[in-house]
Amino acid sequence: MVLCSVINERAFPLSVKPSYFIPFQSSLGTISPPKKFTYPFCYQPHKLAILAAQQLQSALSDIHPLASEQAGKMYGVLVVRNHQDQLGFLAAFSGKELGKESGKELGKESGTESSPSINFVPPVFDAERQDEFFVDKQREVNEINAEIAALSTTKVVKMLQLTADSEQAAADWQIGQLQQQHRDNRQQRKQQRLHIEAQLTQATLSPAQGKQESIELSRQSVGDKKALAALKAYWQQRIEFANSALQVKLDKIAALKKARRKLSNMLQKRLFKQYKMLNSKGEYADLISLFAETKSPTPPAGSGDCAAPKLLQYAFEHQLTPVCLAEFWWGQQPSSEIRKHGHYYPACQGKCQPILTFMLQGLALDDNPLLINPGAEKPLPIVYQDEHLVVVNKPAGLLSVPGVTIADSVATRIQAQFPNATGGLVLHRLDMATSGLLVLALNERAHKHLQKQFINKVVQKQYVALLEGKLTNKEVVNGNLANSELSKQPSKQLSNQPTKQASGEIHLPLILDIDDRPRQKVCFTDGNRAETLWQVLGFEEHGTNTRTRVKLTPVTGRTHQLRVHCAHPDGLNIPIVGDKLYGTGDKRLHLHAQHLSFLHPISQQRLHFEVAPEF
Repeated sequence: MVLCSVINERAFPLSVKPSYFIPFQSSLGTISPPKKFTYPFCYQPHKLAILAAQQLQSALSDIHPLASEQAGKMYGVLVVRNHQDQLGFLAAFSGKELGKESGKELGKESGTESSPSINFVPPVFDAERQDEFFVDKQREVNEINAEIAALSTTKVVKMLQLTADSEQAAADWQIGQLQQQHRDNRQQRKQQRLHIEAQLTQATLSPAQGKQESIELSRQSVGDKKALAALKAYWQQRIEFANSALQVKLDKIAALKKARRKLSNMLQKRLFKQYKMLNSKGEYADLISLFAETKSPTPPAGSGDCAAPKLLQYAFEHQLTPVCLAEFWWGQQPSSEIRKHGHYYPACQGKCQPILTFMLQGLALDDNPLLINPGAEKPLPIVYQDEHLVVVNKPAGLLSVPGVTIADSVATRIQAQFPNATGGLVLHRLDMATSGLLVLALNERAHKHLQKQFINKVVQKQYVALLEGKLTNKEVVNGNLANSELSKQPSKQLSNQPTKQASGEIHLPLILDIDDRPRQKVCFTDGNRAETLWQVLGFEEHGTNTRTRVKLTPVTGRTHQLRVHCAHPDGLNIPIVGDKLYGTGDKRLHLHAQHLSFLHPISQQRLHFEVAPEF
């Protein structure tokens, strides 16, 4: 990693008050600033950050109304202390542009003079200020794109492709016809040989005549083979001629695409080097060096353009002291990943983790909650045990298997409690935040038998969840997704039952969000089949909110399947209470594996276990 001290005077304009510093409009009262800065990858927003976010949201209500067709976007606020020791905040959005108002003082463009204006901090690197080299090379890329488009759409290529396809089709037809004729000939020769054998047996045909007729039949067989070979050779020559003319064009297109890819990679690398990320110690590093030692050395598209890096960059450039940070989603929900309007979210792992880890060097940060074991002091009740297996009631907060930084888990505790256990032990898992029933095998025979039951779906599992909201008829429509195959648009099927007893199916294929691990997202193109059955159990009042208790039966067992299927707009559209990943955090995730049933690996008797949730 290349580190340099920043000596650019423009970066630290001590005598100029930053125009992007936004004073708080409301009184801070007795709110005290936090002693440490926000750990951006897992946090609960500080009260100051919430006030700043609410002030920004007031402006966004005019310039980015929820009812508009404008796509939703992640916004961020960074509470800072300026040179006069005043508290205020900076605002930013993720991405390069913000609709049509990108780069403008957005409240003033809304057409309402009373609308509060928000000046978003500038990007870390303005792509419009590229050097001449970059502009020239980008022009080359555009020229290559135009040439590829011209070659791909030209009538010559289409005619050559049509000719090649026609030749292949004609060859297949003629060869197929001749092969069928030869099969008929072969069948006739077989009958003739049987007839010759019968005549020889009955002595109505002399041996010499029989031999002569057999030779003739063999000659016919050889002739058929030669005719087929000649026809294949004839068409092979014609097809190769047609394809050769087409291949010349295709090779040229392939060469152009290769040149474009090489040029684009070079430009992308050059672009990423222009992103000089600052940290609190006055050091900088470009994106190429920051991602060099990660699993994906090439920075993902959009790296450096998220809200948090832009906010910190501006603060460090202008010697503003960061106090706390918050990012939230505003607007329409995307179709794949889960983003709820007004909900706070941590910084993404894929694009921001290497960047923010560097930028926050030198700042005192809140403890990383992911390094804390919330299940350390929680007991692990055993529901059932014999010499072959053990069933436990995993508490929320305890890992099923050892993690990267936390070793304490169901597996390690059972291994310690049953030191003579052999085999794989673990058969299935529950998320750390999920409570409920788990079965573990104590010997290889039991493990193999139970594992086969999981594969063959002999094991039955049912969960209970509490949803953060009332499941109305509108959500029931969204939740009854009963399409049996992965299509690009989920089909919807209404239940005839009343809402209180509503039930249905959810079919939403899931895939890992590689830019924001461990989150999953819906993907109808590359996602894995995921199916959940659901049923409303009742409604519960919680302050001014009504929550819905549901029974969830996973038909498949994808990571975070139940959580995503509840929260996604094409699922039940209501996140589970306490879901920090797909909803809003609480004391715990209100998801519990209540029922577990399987065949005993030795007696073959079906066992049923049920433990009520603590919520």
